Amino acid sequence: MPKFHVEKSIYIEATQEKVFKILNDFSTWTTWSPWLIMEPGAKVIVSDDKKSYEWKGEKVGSGKMKITKEDENKSIDIDLTFLTPYKSTANVWFELKQKDKGTTVTWFLDSSLPFFMFWMKKMMVAFLGMDYRRGLEMLKDYVEDGEVHSKLTFTGPGKYPGCSYIGIKTECAIDDIGHAMQADFDTLGAYIKDKPDLVNGQPLAIYHKWELVKGRTTYTVAFPVKSIPTNLPNGIISGSVPSTPIYTLSHQGPYRHLGNAWSTMQNLARNKVFKMNKKIDPFEKYISMPGEVADNKLKTEVNFATK
Repeated sequence: MPKFHVEKSIYIEATQEKVFKILNDFSTWTTWSPWLIMEPGAKVIVSDDKKSYEWKGEKVGSGKMKITKEDENKSIDIDLTFLTPYKSTANVWFELKQKDKGTTVTWFLDSSLPFFMFWMKKMMVAFLGMDYRRGLEMLKDYVEDGEVHSKLTFTGPGKYPGCSYIGIKTECAIDDIGHAMQADFDTLGAYIKDKPDLVNGQPLAIYHKWELVKGRTTYTVAFPVKSIPTNLPNGIISGSVPSTPIYTLSHQGPYRHLGNAWSTMQNLARNKVFKMNKKIDPFEKYISMPGEVADNKLKTEVNFATK
């Protein structure tokens, strides 16, 4: 049985006591779980003492968790059992350490894959690592602000009319995507600043490749345009997105939570809610931009071309 290990950490501006109280109460997990946000209708049963938890969903599978050991304000041990889509068990635990006036929370998992899935080991670590990052970001919101600043709206099937665009194509580490994309949009914004009649729609980010195991991505940030200018400066390219049917998931909240929308779309595709057209790269459309509204009000559409 191929064994694997996952661990991710985050700093939360709150005392160890406050973080511990939330983590060892499973009734709070429905608010910040990185999996339940993908299927709000999943059935969840929390025990009366809040120390065990069962879930069952069409898209997130089924399983149960139970707290087996607690070291007050320092650590929590959990037994995790997956029942579907395949049976497996895992040891999960949290460690809390004081840092400055806050707490560093580390989320661990030790588990193994069925022997016939040995080839999935690296991918599983990458997938679960991203899930843990998403969960910790939402936990941070919940502990610090009392709510999670990430809301999904399942918009569903639609039609994208297509566009011509100018853009900047970049390959970078997934962890660096926020800074890289901001720099690219700044460069594009400077180019179109004195060309107000050129832009023809809301800005996009087109994702050409996700290499989760390597932790890298390739994307193009773009502005739809009425026509492609001649003599584009070095580094600025042109291209097009064809007219296509799409499936859309809308996200409201800071960009650091956009992984919730992408993970949900991948989950929907795996569960055949829609059939992806892999010849057209998925893309984000920015309904609002930073500076126009507060980060918690930013609206972004994630669109997958469909057949």
